[in-house]
Amino acid sequence: MKTAIYPGSFDPITLGHLNIIRRTAQIFERVVVCIMINGEKDTAMFSPEQRVRMAQRVTERLPNVEVDYFNGLLAEYSKRYDKPVVVKGLRAVTDFENEFTMALINKKINPELETMFLTASEKYTFLSSSAVKDVARHGGPLEEFIPIEILDDVRKIAGKGKY
Repeated sequence: MKTAIYPGSFDPITLGHLNIIRRTAQIFERVVVCIMINGEKDTAMFSPEQRVRMAQRVTERLPNVEVDYFNGLLAEYSKRYDKPVVVKGLRAVTDFENEFTMALINKKINPELETMFLTASEKYTFLSSSAVKDVARHGGPLEEFIPIEILDDVRKIAGKGKY
């Protein structure tokens, strides 16, 4: 079974992320959305457990998608699977530069690990979790940025100022 790993902070998961997940699920037999935790610089609005629950709710209708989390190197996490492919969404050239560098580092650590880049759908090229958090902190409209399943979660946390 060919497995794709779609890693990210997903803080919170956006419609752009969901678009990449759906497209990846059409290509691969199994997709693992992996919430990556970076303890040193993790200034997330949502806890890892909240991010996992939100990603699970958003992807529950996709039978070949599962959600996991990991605190460590993606190249090490990927060793749990038989020759997985890392899928990364690209919005702009700057994304490519950063992701290309990470793909090379991951390949050095785990030579069997391949990376595939999917370009963002045009309507999501501007969208990032950081932008969503900024809109949420200021009470702005979120309906066109995040899945409806998590609207209340994001509004509740952003409204309490817990970020």
